Amino acid sequence: MEKKNIDWSNLGFAYIKTDSRYVSYWRDGAWDNGAMVGDAEVTISESAGVLQYSQTCFEGLKAYTTEDGHVVTFRPDMNAARMSDTADRLLMPSFPVERFIEAIDKVVKANIAYVPPYGSGATLYIRPFLFGSGPVIGVAPAPEYMFRMFCTPVGPYFKGGVKPLRLQVSAYDRAAPHGTGHIKAGLNYAMSLYAGNEAHANGFAENMFLDAATHTLVEETGGANFIFVTKDGKVVTPKSPTILPSITRRSLMQVARDYLHLETEEREIPLTEVSSFAECGLCGTAAVISPVGSVKTADGEIKFPSGMEHMGPITQKLYDTLTGIQMGRIPAPKGWIHTIA
Repeated sequence: MEKKNIDWSNLGFAYIKTDSRYVSYWRDGAWDNGAMVGDAEVTISESAGVLQYSQTCFEGLKAYTTEDGHVVTFRPDMNAARMSDTADRLLMPSFPVERFIEAIDKVVKANIAYVPPYGSGATLYIRPFLFGSGPVIGVAPAPEYMFRMFCTPVGPYFKGGVKPLRLQVSAYDRAAPHGTGHIKAGLNYAMSLYAGNEAHANGFAENMFLDAATHTLVEETGGANFIFVTKDGKVVTPKSPTILPSITRRSLMQVARDYLHLETEEREIPLTEVSSFAECGLCGTAAVISPVGSVKTADGEIKFPSGMEHMGPITQKLYDTLTGIQMGRIPAPKGWIHTIA
């Protein structure tokens, strides 16, 4: 199919309406068969559970064109499983994993003209989401739910080259012990907006959130997981029950072990240890790895030896290897690449 007339090299990370999206309804204890629709508007009750009590969750993944011309996605089964875990925690009916992947195939194929060409740096961002659409007044789960999935072409996260980020340690808590920090609930992101706005107003790209119980342990930024590299080349990531399990981070840790043959470790990381690391990065779907150059703390600014101009050498190798796997330049572990077309 002929591609849409889009300036792929100048796309930003913003919503562009595409032709079709997938919709399925949960009523009377079961999901219907689902369908592709053209209408991008959603009509729900003013008393819908999502509007009254924030009963909603989402995922994010990308489809892209590989070097050999195929259109693929990266580990969509993990997005499906994570959404199922999130739905369970929010007392929403989980959408079956096999139907989740089937919906991805349908959405991408129906909008194949919006998949950017190989080498453009752009991708097709896919947004599955699930929410309480039935009316409630008392605090309770909604009686009906809607699962939707749309897509939109987006540009490369870093335009004009990668520049390390400046972070600040946040004065706010992201997630309480035994709370919802480990799931991809919409309410978590709403609660991070105020702290994120303050960080930007202070001249920082992101917050570094600490654990709510002791305010001593590194957790995440609210939109991405951390990885650190020690001065002897070990790749370390924070461990906490309140961190969202990033698919990108878990993949990078496997790449570090199996492709780069580096030692890896997932453990608690005290803030006091951060100054001893050689490199730092943020892991997520949008950028894969965003390098971090410095972190402002109450006691001063931590500056990583990797500097403020480029990714550190090991962070760069991790980025190059994982993106090489995603784009078909490097053989992928079994099950990592899901081919759509």
